[in-house]
Amino acid sequence: MADSPSNNSWSSDRGAYIEPRASSKEWLQQNVLPTRTKTVTYVKSLFPIFTWIYRYNWTWFVGDLVAGVTVGVVVIPQGMAYAKLAQLSPEFGLYSSFIGCAMYFMFATSKDITIGPVAVMSTLMGHILQDVMPHLPQYADQPWVVAGCLSVVLGCIVTALGLLRLGFIVDFIPLPAIAAFMTGSALNIAMGQIPTLMGNNTAKGYNTRAPTYLVFGNFFKYIKHCDINAAIGLTALFLLYAIRAACKYGARRWPKHEKAFFFATTLRTAFVILLYTLISYLANRNHHDHPRFSILGTVPRGFKHMAVPTVNSNILSEVAGKIPSAIIVLVIEHISISKSFGRVNNYTINPNQELIAIGVTNIFGPFFGAYPATGSFSRTAIKSKAGVRTPLAGLITAAIVVIAIYALPPVFYYISNALLAAVIIHAVGDLITTPKTIRSFWRISPFEFIIFWAGVIVSVFSSIDNGIYTTVAASGALLLFRIAKARGKLVGTVRVYSSHHQQHLASDSKKIQTVAVEADAGAVVSTGTDADRVPNLGGQRRVFMTLDGAAEGASPTVRPEAPPAGIYIYRLNEGYLYPNAVHFTDHMVGEIKAHTRPGVLNPYGSLGNRPWNDPGPRHKSESDIDASLPLLRAIVLDFTGVSNVDITSIQNLVDVRKQLDRYADAEVPWHFAGVKSPWIRRALVAGGFGSSGSSTRTVFSVANIGGSDDRDVRDAGAAGDAGDPRWRRSVTKLADADGREPSIESLLVPMLSSSHPFFHFDLDEALEAAELELGLK
Repeated sequence: MADSPSNNSWSSDRGAYIEPRASSKEWLQQNVLPTRTKTVTYVKSLFPIFTWIYRYNWTWFVGDLVAGVTVGVVVIPQGMAYAKLAQLSPEFGLYSSFIGCAMYFMFATSKDITIGPVAVMSTLMGHILQDVMPHLPQYADQPWVVAGCLSVVLGCIVTALGLLRLGFIVDFIPLPAIAAFMTGSALNIAMGQIPTLMGNNTAKGYNTRAPTYLVFGNFFKYIKHCDINAAIGLTALFLLYAIRAACKYGARRWPKHEKAFFFATTLRTAFVILLYTLISYLANRNHHDHPRFSILGTVPRGFKHMAVPTVNSNILSEVAGKIPSAIIVLVIEHISISKSFGRVNNYTINPNQELIAIGVTNIFGPFFGAYPATGSFSRTAIKSKAGVRTPLAGLITAAIVVIAIYALPPVFYYISNALLAAVIIHAVGDLITTPKTIRSFWRISPFEFIIFWAGVIVSVFSSIDNGIYTTVAASGALLLFRIAKARGKLVGTVRVYSSHHQQHLASDSKKIQTVAVEADAGAVVSTGTDADRVPNLGGQRRVFMTLDGAAEGASPTVRPEAPPAGIYIYRLNEGYLYPNAVHFTDHMVGEIKAHTRPGVLNPYGSLGNRPWNDPGPRHKSESDIDASLPLLRAIVLDFTGVSNVDITSIQNLVDVRKQLDRYADAEVPWHFAGVKSPWIRRALVAGGFGSSGSSTRTVFSVANIGGSDDRDVRDAGAAGDAGDPRWRRSVTKLADADGREPSIESLLVPMLSSSHPFFHFDLDEALEAAELELGLK
């Protein structure tokens, strides 16, 4: 509209809004400098236990007791098995299991997660020790010292990330990268355990720590060395899968007993270990010195390796290159698991606090003899299904582990190594990405599908840490490519109507032909042309969509209408930053030049001033220009999707403005719609945008903030003083449209500052302002 406010509603003298300039001091106060309230909130957030412990009750305790005992029974054999993956004695797995469960509850924001030794981290720890121990001969008999040192360093780094609230960094590692890392690791671990399962791992020259493909190939080379351990390992593995399959079938067949089948399948590992340990005891009780098959052997009772961790430059210099991959494994496994179970069980975790929990656990773990630990997927799933109510269940699990450390070492002596290999293979099998998920990767994003397979292949043919680096680097490169190659679109308008019925608008406005769609045939069938049968259409509105409407999923029969000749609306679909600034503007300039003609035939004057790369004939004439094309008159930029700008991007806009001014041989006005951040507006103003020497705001988006009449009055008002009668006419016109008189209690105020007339609330206002400024309305 082209009117100005009346004295009864809003006037430039009484209600004008001038936006204060965003200041650096204000930014520092809002984002950097802590207030007392923020400091108190931050300190309280470090110990989430105090937000729920005072509400603890017997119902919660029963759920925690069942879950804690269930997980405790599972973590004992798993912990010892995973310690062997880390090339450490079995007791170190128990130490790590204890400290992870005992400390996590104080810092937890997830009730389900269980911290302790896991297959992937243990395997990576084993590879690290294999690489660095030859360079640290003084610790040849004490590899746990190196593991403890690494644990403290990792814990300090991860804790610092949490305290500095840098948990968002984890979000830069996408799902395909995590899936590739987990799948590659699972294949690596399973293949490395098959020789132990079959008994030929002791064959001379057989390196089970080599890349997966070599371990696989060498297995057949040394298959003749398989022995009775294969009978133990294969039957145990078969029994583990058989029990799980039977319990799944039983839960489907008898759903009333689903809970009983769940506990049966959960305790299958403990049952199989007890069964085969009994068999081992009967077979080897009289053969301590020469057991008939490979057994675990002596496990010391109690915490025999409690000590202050050794952290020195010798160890740090050797493990420094392994720290990045270890941190990635430590963090992404825990955070991805905790987020997943948070979504499943309808609560939200705090990634920063979870980093602190992991970090503190790994800092204090080596004091008890633990090595690096993180969240376990299998034990977390068990804990969740067992009905855990609070993180305090971890204390119960820790108590079970302590009992095992002091009471069960004589039993541990007879556990078969082939049996532990079967337990590990069975556990890591669930980490392999399913074919259904892999197919979904291809359907959603073929590029990420390729990244997934690249990570798996590198993990199989090289190592787990190289696989991690490959997927993270490739995902980062893809992200940067997508940002840098982001491309905007020219936008047009479509007049749309609201309707709750399927109908077809005939070209004759007096005839509206309703239609019905046959669901089976998909055919459109006419049901009548009588206007009385047609439901009234809702209010019409103007929507903005790309001139290539099909790109937005619109029907190909919908043809967006281009803005008036010489006005171009360009939508930026990404953040406007230095990686993509030139790409955005080059595309925009190219589109504008393709649809307009230059304002002057030869803007350079003489032939000598003409750039060498300016295409066209030597001497241009009027016939070289398409006179049917319009001149460039105004540009509207849709900044709705832009969250940040920087110096490079703003300078690029300044340069493009000068370029297009020369091209049009006139000062082309630039309008901006949807600029939501005061910092973006400040940057644009610093670049000379938002206003010009002679411009005044031609269109105001106003809001009714007073009175009993709350009808929608938008995009109303034009520059002028408060007494301009055009405003009264516009209000009367709005009132007549819906049959009501304008309320004298209404108070209309502008949505945006009047100091920058080229900043607009939305595209509707921006386009109308450009049309008014050019005299097209």
